[in-house]
Amino acid sequence: MVKLLIGRKLGMTQLFTEAGTVIPVTVLEVGPCPVVQVRDAVKDGYRAVQIGFGVRKEKRTSKPQQGHFRKAGVEPCRVLREAPVAGEELPKPGERITVGQVFAEGGKVDVTATTKGQGFQGTVKRHHFGRGPVTHGSKNTREPGSTGQHTWPGRVYKGKRMPGHMGAVRRTVKNLTVVKIEAEQHRLFLKGAVPGPTGAIVCVQHAKTARVMKKS
Repeated sequence: MVKLLIGRKLGMTQLFTEAGTVIPVTVLEVGPCPVVQVRDAVKDGYRAVQIGFGVRKEKRTSKPQQGHFRKAGVEPCRVLREAPVAGEELPKPGERITVGQVFAEGGKVDVTATTKGQGFQGTVKRHHFGRGPVTHGSKNTREPGSTGQHTWPGRVYKGKRMPGHMGAVRRTVKNLTVVKIEAEQHRLFLKGAVPGPTGAIVCVQHAKTARVMKKS
């Protein structure tokens, strides 16, 4: 069984339980993911499968990639990822894996995606610096302040928190609960938030370190 699937973020909404409790959920369109290539332990040294997601126009696909997809008998995919496999039997190239085959309601998953890009930001927004006074002629309202030292060492230390590019980095949110699965629509409802804007490509896999709640 494949442990990871590729999808895209559709947005956030809320679901109601039978007791009337509101659960904030993120809706993901996960799969179906065709198997493009199989990695065998004897030939490649490890066991995994290469899966795809989305459709790419053939004119936007390079000749080597077209041959790679044609060998597997699938259409050119927009995204390719390698997924670990559990069990002895490996899926065959061209086989389509759906969300209902991999995940179950109530399970825990880890979601990896690229966060929203915030552009160039100052220290107040980027590092949560406190601002200076805004009265009595102050000219240090949102400035970062001193960044260096005196004659010695006469330089700025590495890792100094300063203004710069913020966001647009890969992040993983762990141990999200699968609230609901709509297998026919390939939709996955996860409790909580997921990195990235609407339409972002996400990788969903079984939680590696599922937390166990202690009884009080």
